[in-house]
Amino acid sequence: MSTLQKIELNDLIQKLSSSVSETDALHILAHNYPNQIVFSTSFSYEDQVIMHLVRQLDIAVFTLDTGRLFEQTYETWAATKSFFKKEIRAFYPDAQALGEFITQHGPDSFYRSVEQRKTCCQIRKVQPLKRALQGYKIWITGLRAEHSENRKNMPQLEWDPHHQLVKYHPLLYWSTQEVKDYVKKYQLPYNHLHEKGFVSIGCAPCTRAIGEGENFRAGRWWWEDADKKECGLHIHQ
Repeated sequence: MSTLQKIELNDLIQKLSSSVSETDALHILAHNYPNQIVFSTSFSYEDQVIMHLVRQLDIAVFTLDTGRLFEQTYETWAATKSFFKKEIRAFYPDAQALGEFITQHGPDSFYRSVEQRKTCCQIRKVQPLKRALQGYKIWITGLRAEHSENRKNMPQLEWDPHHQLVKYHPLLYWSTQEVKDYVKKYQLPYNHLHEKGFVSIGCAPCTRAIGEGENFRAGRWWWEDADKKECGLHIHQ
């Protein structure tokens, strides 16, 4: 991070102090960085809350369509677009790269090794994300500390060296119940897989419902060791 970037990040941290609400923080960001902020949504409970918070702000919204999402996710996407009347730009995997990978390894090779699963994630998610973030200074996410062990000590505002921008996690310290209560209060559309035990919802072949007592990430890539369960979208210093 350059000296100028450090100064800018420290300035943001001062402006978005703990005494500032998530709504106020997003307004401050939108005012200070017009046309330079983007929010990534996967239509999770958290993302629906943030969508409600940014609905009238100068903040762009995008989603990653991997090509293997659940039918319920596409239904939630359509309902979200209709409810909020806000543009949601879609980004897709590179057709040639995906075609070559599947031709060589098959459509479900991600079950066979962590390396092939991560390659699949790179093509379907990480590379499209890189295109989606180009030209922006601030990336808003729906990450929460409860989601996994390696997110419990994350800062709410952090520098992403891989994409050379600032990431802001407005709901980082919210509890699951607070998120659900907000969705219910404002009658927001949501993915009904959440009601069937699905917590972290990604691609259909790589996501299952979790049982009582299992952690939030147990339903993602459940055939792998717990410490390997990241796809490369969020890398923290």
